[in-house]
Amino acid sequence: MAKNDLLGGSLWDQYSNKVTTLMNNPHNQGEITQEECDADGYKLIVADFGAESCGDAVRLYWAVDPKTDTIVKSKFKSFGCGTAIASSDMMAELCIGKTVQDAVKITNIDVEKALRDDPETPAVPPQKMHCSVMAYDVIKKAAGLYLGVDESSFEDEIIVCECARVSLGTLREVIKLNDLKTIEQVTDYTKAGGFCKSCIKPGGHEAREYYLVDILADVRAEMDQEKMRAAADAGSHGDFEAMTLVQKIKAIDSVIDESIRQFLIMDGGNMEVIDIKDSPDYIDVYIRYLGACNGCASSSTGTLYAIEATLKEKLSQKIRVLPI
Repeated sequence: MAKNDLLGGSLWDQYSNKVTTLMNNPHNQGEITQEECDADGYKLIVADFGAESCGDAVRLYWAVDPKTDTIVKSKFKSFGCGTAIASSDMMAELCIGKTVQDAVKITNIDVEKALRDDPETPAVPPQKMHCSVMAYDVIKKAAGLYLGVDESSFEDEIIVCECARVSLGTLREVIKLNDLKTIEQVTDYTKAGGFCKSCIKPGGHEAREYYLVDILADVRAEMDQEKMRAAADAGSHGDFEAMTLVQKIKAIDSVIDESIRQFLIMDGGNMEVIDIKDSPDYIDVYIRYLGACNGCASSSTGTLYAIEATLKEKLSQKIRVLPI
């Protein structure tokens, strides 16, 4: 079947050759019967999974050697689009030769990467990635049936991005560790939201319990609270004067972010800390005004006094603010 017979040229060109080949000629489509397994001494496992987001469904067949827990044969039936057929076929292929315990480690992204023509180019367009994410769920069901356990026992973390298998804990940790501020940065660092995009915000291909926009906002709010507490603790316990230079800069920045910066921004300005110098009598904080604050008459009077008074109250009475 010619590419343009199915989709408009530019979209169709985003499918890898492996995907388009398996759409029409899947290698592992079909079923495994009980009679076949009985003849060879294998255990037959049949598991079903359906994706509510698009109505696709897949049935996975395993013939498992009970002596070694090895999946000797793996086939599928798919009730869905060509992308679902290709991804299901690759999923079945990846299962063959693995133990059931190892097959559970196969992720949706493993399937997608195996369908790529080259490692750097996605195998399917982002809007079709949701058709390729049934592998992990149906494999869990099959493994649960074989091992006699609930499929949820294979999942010990909350998964936010099903496509890349990124957990809530990983997202929170990466945002904090790298001080991420945008969804684009979160995707660059974790790959979450880089495929079907359902996990970014409400309104995607399927509803999610957690969304990246909310997680990012919550973690940023927690980080701001931690900075505020650190600054408050430094001031209330008199520890500021004993801090290292880097610690002092961080404490001052926290107070500025908490109590000062928003008022400067409201008037079109901003500020940054340039340097800190200690002397027996003073802790001199050198700042530079930005935007509308630069050259404003109040920057050397009222605004300056307010900044200095706030830093003295929250950190140390020895602080003296000097604009440069």
